[in-house]
Amino acid sequence: MKKVIFVFLIGALLAGCTVKLVGPQTLTVMTHDSFAISESLVTQFESEYDVTLVFLKSGDTGSALNRAILTKGSTEADVFYGVDNTFLSRALEEDLFVSYASPALEQIPAEFKLDDQNRALPVDYGDVCINYDKAYFASRDLALPQSLDDLLKPEYGQGSGNEGLLVVENPAVSSPGLAFLLATIAQYGEEGYLDYWQALKDNGLVVVNDWSTAYYTNFSGSSGKGAQPMAVSYASSPAVEVVYAATPITEAPIASLVGDGMCFRQIEFVGILKGTKNEKLAQSFVDFMLGKDFQEDMPLQMFVYPVNPEAVLPEVYVKYNQVPETTGSLDAQLIADKRDVWIQAWMDTVLR
Repeated sequence: MKKVIFVFLIGALLAGCTVKLVGPQTLTVMTHDSFAISESLVTQFESEYDVTLVFLKSGDTGSALNRAILTKGSTEADVFYGVDNTFLSRALEEDLFVSYASPALEQIPAEFKLDDQNRALPVDYGDVCINYDKAYFASRDLALPQSLDDLLKPEYGQGSGNEGLLVVENPAVSSPGLAFLLATIAQYGEEGYLDYWQALKDNGLVVVNDWSTAYYTNFSGSSGKGAQPMAVSYASSPAVEVVYAATPITEAPIASLVGDGMCFRQIEFVGILKGTKNEKLAQSFVDFMLGKDFQEDMPLQMFVYPVNPEAVLPEVYVKYNQVPETTGSLDAQLIADKRDVWIQAWMDTVLR
């Protein structure tokens, strides 16, 4: 049989014919750098659809979105995953996505569906909250803050030197930093949020550029050596500490402050990019992301929560994470319109 195929190819080439060898298609998914998926699921999708998946990691959410916008005339990918509700309006205004009403949307609660044209479909969510070092507060018999207002109390401004007990990330360059800024705007309004941040600053607030510095250098709960026992991070961080502990532990060393308005919910979306030549295949991948297998894989890959209520959470999530009853929220269009103004005003107030 191989000899027959070889003779056929040689004959076709000599006759000037174009011969197309059939093989797997390629589906390219542009994502942020935090995207992760189990290899077994990649293999499952590739086998079912006879396709090769390529994941094009393109920096943080903002950087990845900028790349998609700059290349939308000749798109580099078929699917974009990872735009969140803080950047959603920008993506929609740039007309990046085609509409696709996945059948899986019927299972997903309305609270996650922020685009009524189904250009951006919800995949996961996570709550940006303040994590705290349990041992620090217990050893000093120090009460936990129960609200954003509580963080202004003098007992939370008395750390080492002139630094207080809370470290936050710069919202101009950090996604959780921006989410926490938005939580304060949701709580105090555009008229009051800068006064709140000035008061935090006066109470010894510590600001660093990125989450890694805040969490692994400044926060005492992760390294045990940092100066701040409170850090803006994620409500899933306690589970992360248990999963990745160097030696097995039965209790998370950190927990989250989840009082009313203290957290901000980030929702991440997937969309099929305009210009794709693999639209049907891209639709299948979107269905796959919203399906039970992928949704159950995400929590221990990307430490986010599934939007599909049929997905079963891992035990470590149920045991160690706190889920806020109420989170700060702002209209996606308002965020798009005011984000840069709010960030600049924050910088003028906090970093001057």
